[in-house]
Amino acid sequence: MNKKLLRAVLAAVCLAAMLLADAAPFSVVQTASAVTQAEIDAKKNEKKNLETQKAELQAQLRSLQRSKSDALAQKENLDKQIAVIRSEIENTEELIDQYGELIAETEGEIAVTQQKHAAQYELFCARVRAMEERGTVSYWSVLFHSADFAEMLAAMDFISEIMESDQRVIDDLQATEDALAAQQEELEGQLAEQEAVREELSARNTELSDQLDAARALIASIAADEAEYQKLIREKEAAAEREQEEIVRLSRELAAQQAQGAGTKGGYIWPCSSKYVTSPLGSRYTGIKGASTNHMGIDIGRVGYTTQVVAAKAGTVIIASYNKYRGNYVDVSHGSGNTTTYQHLSKISVKVNQKVSQGQALGVTGSTGVANGAHLHFEITENGQIVDPLKYLVDYIRGF
Repeated sequence: MNKKLLRAVLAAVCLAAMLLADAAPFSVVQTASAVTQAEIDAKKNEKKNLETQKAELQAQLRSLQRSKSDALAQKENLDKQIAVIRSEIENTEELIDQYGELIAETEGEIAVTQQKHAAQYELFCARVRAMEERGTVSYWSVLFHSADFAEMLAAMDFISEIMESDQRVIDDLQATEDALAAQQEELEGQLAEQEAVREELSARNTELSDQLDAARALIASIAADEAEYQKLIREKEAAAEREQEEIVRLSRELAAQQAQGAGTKGGYIWPCSSKYVTSPLGSRYTGIKGASTNHMGIDIGRVGYTTQVVAAKAGTVIIASYNKYRGNYVDVSHGSGNTTTYQHLSKISVKVNQKVSQGQALGVTGSTGVANGAHLHFEITENGQIVDPLKYLVDYIRGF
């Protein structure tokens, strides 16, 4: 081979190497992950805290059961245990979802790496095949048709560097692919661990059901004792009056702060999907001989422990708390002396001072507090006075 041909070949090889160099550099692009390990660790710590809370509540319940002196305290404890178990279930479901997102991200990165690896390898092989197919214009022809030994050594060094560079790219890509595969394997192991926890929480669902049955049985046992039940009703009514005074006070105080003046009437929507009213406002017969009570709102039935409770009217949350009679409950102020109340919730989804729009979720129906079965107790106050919700909630189904 003459020097002109050698220079032409080397120029072609250099050009190919330069083109490859432009395409070869590669690193895994780390996109902003929707889930971080810190968030997963936080969820794990939250789970441990919930387990600790439940253990403490169970110890308290054993003490209360030994004393047999305060049935309502037992009911309150059961309500809290139920809330913790529900939180444990939600916590684990969120953990599993987070691990699933991480695995999906890793699988996407692996797919990108594999595609770039295959494309790079094919480019390398195609270039080698093309040079071999040229016959004289090949790696070997460049080496053995050099004008002299020094020129051959220079060509060998040059070609060797190109091939080593190609191999390093392939090796780097393979190492990246292996690392991502290892990461996926690790995350799948973590997901398997969380799936095992999901199975454990399936048993917790049974435990939850047992706790709900125990809570209902406790209320039924109180109701079976007429004297004790009448005492409970008197206590509940007295507590309700005190609570109502506080609700009105808070509502008027909030209205004064916001300079809203008196609230407007009307404009309410149903606070849940059911319109089946099991108990109206006013005097009602409870089913216990000699025991009737002045019902301060309406009870809405045909709900379970997953039915969403929504704000009947836009306003500001003034109470989001637990009471041994009302259970978990929320009060929303709609202006001076105008409020709505939602009782016996299994879950509260809002906080005090939070502004809510009409139809916004406040929580989930349940049977916390003095409640025999899942239902929603709903009240409306206007100008500081209890009014009949059925004045505004039309198309209700009579269940009383």
